[in-house]
Amino acid sequence: MRAFGGRPTESSPAVRVGDADRDRVIAELRDRYADGSLAQESFLFRVDAALRARWRDDLARILDDLPEPRPSLAQAARNRLTRAGRAVRRGLAGQLQTPRPPLRFMLPSGTKKSFTIGRDTACDLVLSDMTVSRSHAGLSRVAEGWLLTDAGSTNGTRLNGWRVTEPVPLRAGDEIMFGALTMVVAEDTWHARVAGTP
Repeated sequence: MRAFGGRPTESSPAVRVGDADRDRVIAELRDRYADGSLAQESFLFRVDAALRARWRDDLARILDDLPEPRPSLAQAARNRLTRAGRAVRRGLAGQLQTPRPPLRFMLPSGTKKSFTIGRDTACDLVLSDMTVSRSHAGLSRVAEGWLLTDAGSTNGTRLNGWRVTEPVPLRAGDEIMFGALTMVVAEDTWHARVAGTP
């Protein structure tokens, strides 16, 4: 093992070592010995060199050839937890960015002419979503097909992105939003229901 010590070179300033400098280097050596980076003989040799050092350059050379410190068990566990947390957040963000396919809006069968839509169990078509009002919208059967109306809901009703403010006709494939709940008028039921209208 090479010896440490000697006068600073011409290119570096001659700064004498203080007790705080020695304590810092010895603490670093203790940590390296504890994590297995240093053998006992090397540790004792370097501590002795730190105690004898007179110039800061000498102290710097004591640590120069050591590898990067290994993380402590606690730090390694924290790092693993941090990485796991990031992975979970990325996974959740991916799920949030990937919208679910919209639900199918099945038109009612039978001869009834008007239907109420909302979260209340008294409605004809119950939608159990918290963004849907108790009495959210209405659906009316007319000679030409179906009309959709909003019943003064808090979060509104939208048809193909447009807010419903008056009765609007429904067609197969139309996208309806009741609050944040998105549904698409099912095409297979459309033909059967329209054909059955008087």
